[in-house]
Amino acid sequence: MTVDPQTRADPAALQAQIAGSSFYTAMRLMPKAERAAMFAIYTYCRLVDDIADDGTRPRDVRAIELQRWRTDLDALYARRPAGQAAFLEGPVRDFGLRQADFLAVIDGMDMDVAEDVRAPDRATLTLYCDRVAVAVGRLSTRIFGMEEGPGLELADRLGQALQLTNILRDLDEDAAIGRLYLPREPLVQAGIVTTDPLAAIGDPRVDIVCRDLAAQALDHFAAAERVLRARPRGRLMAPRLMAAVYRAILQDMLVLGWAPPRRRVRIGKLRLLLIVARCSVFG
Repeated sequence: MTVDPQTRADPAALQAQIAGSSFYTAMRLMPKAERAAMFAIYTYCRLVDDIADDGTRPRDVRAIELQRWRTDLDALYARRPAGQAAFLEGPVRDFGLRQADFLAVIDGMDMDVAEDVRAPDRATLTLYCDRVAVAVGRLSTRIFGMEEGPGLELADRLGQALQLTNILRDLDEDAAIGRLYLPREPLVQAGIVTTDPLAAIGDPRVDIVCRDLAAQALDHFAAAERVLRARPRGRLMAPRLMAAVYRAILQDMLVLGWAPPRRRVRIGKLRLLLIVARCSVFG
């Protein structure tokens, strides 16, 4: 989702743009201050992600824009005028958010800007997921009020699970912009040696690869569930809901499979409300 110019300047417009999404629903369940901080993090992630995904501009130009964010974050944490990062001042102050986690997100965006990611090895994919998703989880669990140990474990496991699910859901969209996030090892094992995104996802054997990645995501979901079931301190409704929604998406994709032609799995409003109700009652 691209953030348009009006939305960049108006947080309310951002909320309207994502209304109805599982993220928006999860955030609406949080107290006002925590909700505002989460929307600030979401805005930050969308803005830097839009830079990385803007294929209309040269890579060096996008790299410079990401560097400007690094500079503004440096200023923010040095308590100087922070330019485009100024809207993060309140959440950083109120929840002790760490600069390293904001920078990790930019590191992930830099991976996409430096070159189109195509069939990375498993270690590189894990690193990418850590930067673009787990780092966001580390920021989020501080807003949820979690203690360090369980917060880091939940951020890692749920962040990896959510990002792998996104990769499996966005195969066609990513391939259309020249990216292939499926890991190299299972691709080669399945007999898919090309790293051309459209060719790789057009091969019926891609279903084998995707099921391998789905099993990895399910392991992460299960580990995240163990953390949540231990009932650590914190406001846990939002991560419970995100885990439930994304796990449902993954289960639907497992039923449909990934052999072409594919259709994008979506969670309708009624089903989302049922998941919210179930999370509220059973945790």
